[in-house]
Amino acid sequence: MPRITSLIHTSTHTILPLVLMVSFTTASPLFAQDSEHSSHATSAELVRDVREATRQFLDVNNAGPAGYGPAFGCVSGPDHGAMGIHYVNGTLVVDGLIDVAHPEALIYEPVGNKRRLVGVEYIVDAATWLKNNNNTPPALDGQDFQFVPAPNRFNLADFFELHVWAWRDNPQGAFVDWNNNVTCERQ
Repeated sequence: MPRITSLIHTSTHTILPLVLMVSFTTASPLFAQDSEHSSHATSAELVRDVREATRQFLDVNNAGPAGYGPAFGCVSGPDHGAMGIHYVNGTLVVDGLIDVAHPEALIYEPVGNKRRLVGVEYIVDAATWLKNNNNTPPALDGQDFQFVPAPNRFNLADFFELHVWAWRDNPQGAFVDWNNNVTCERQ
C-alpha cells in the first residue's frame, strides 16, 4: 500500500489529487478529542490563530504564488452541507509537519466566479507523525486531529486531519468536516 511519504518522488500532479481525496472522507473519531472536553476559549484561540495566519488568502489570487492549487471542484456533503473548493499545497502535505501558520489546504466557497475563503484543513501522514512525535496524535491549541485509518477508499496509509472553519461559522462546530453554511450552489 503506497504511503504519502513515498509519494515525495512523484509529481505534484499525482500527489495533489490523492491529498485532496483525503479531505473528502468522513474521519473516524479514534484519537479525536470529545468536543465536550474542548475548551471554548481554546477553540476560539485556534480559530483566531488560523485567521491571522491565513488573512493573506482572503484574496484567492495569493494562493497560487504560495504553492496552493485547486482540485476536484466544489465538494458537497453526502447528505448536508459542503466543504467548498480545496486549494492544496502538496509540499506541505508530505513534509510530516503541522504548523498553524501553514495549513496544507485552504478551503474556498464559490460565489459566482469569485472565491470566498471559509476555512482550512491540516493533513499529516499518521506513521510519519507518530514516529516523530512519540506516538502522540497531533493537536493544535488543544484540538486533536481526526484519525482516518487504512484501508480507506483512497488506498492511503493512515492519516490525521483537522478542519478549521475560521472564516465561516459552522453551526455544528468549528472543527467538523461538513459545514451547513457553505454551499456549492452559487457557482
